[in-house]
Amino acid sequence: MRRADRLFQIVQILRNKRLVTAHDLAERLEVSERTIYRDIQDLSLSGVPVEGETGVGYHLRYSLDIPPIMFDADELEALVLGMRIIKVWGGSELGNSAQSALDKIQAVIPEELKNHIDDSKLFALGFGRREDLETTLDTCRHAIDGFKYISIHYKRADGMLSQREVKPLGLFFWGNVWTLTGWCHLRKAFRNFRLDRIQQLEVMEKQFKEQKGQRLDDYISMIREQSRCNKHVRGDP
Repeated sequence: MRRADRLFQIVQILRNKRLVTAHDLAERLEVSERTIYRDIQDLSLSGVPVEGETGVGYHLRYSLDIPPIMFDADELEALVLGMRIIKVWGGSELGNSAQSALDKIQAVIPEELKNHIDDSKLFALGFGRREDLETTLDTCRHAIDGFKYISIHYKRADGMLSQREVKPLGLFFWGNVWTLTGWCHLRKAFRNFRLDRIQQLEVMEKQFKEQKGQRLDDYISMIREQSRCNKHVRGDP
């Protein structure tokens, strides 16, 4: 990537997020953190309103009006594939939104690129998809956004049924299965629930506040630490 393109990408990333660390930028742009520090300094000196500090993160003090970039053929095909996957596996609401977004993109791109949408040979098939899974996914997504407790009747892999009260935190897609990560009050710990094993689901009126040790970030940090420990035990590089 040319340096000018990298600087532009940094500004675009900072426009879309409140706080981004140098480590995250370096991973995203596949350069060293030292390079990111230099880039941030150069952007600041050139008048871009970057604010932050090393080890904490960076953000823009105010938004910038930057003309939208045009998609190339590969970027467009990536968007088409992503939207096709969402239409099939993202629940009914996000599926409709994906089609709406695709229609908007198709309306503004040059004529020569429109063929890339219709001619794309990348597809997402919905064989084995359950219709009730779509509504479960939508319901869980709204509960997560609204910080609402949920009550579920869950069928475990061994066939046993249990009732749980859960703080829903995040949804993960595994190819043909969605799982809900949440804080389970019964187990007093993080638990993952396959959506296709949820027999009943009720969004409760009461809301929860994010609590240290019970947040999605805490769960992801725990998984990363477990992964590092497993690599150490196995002797992986």
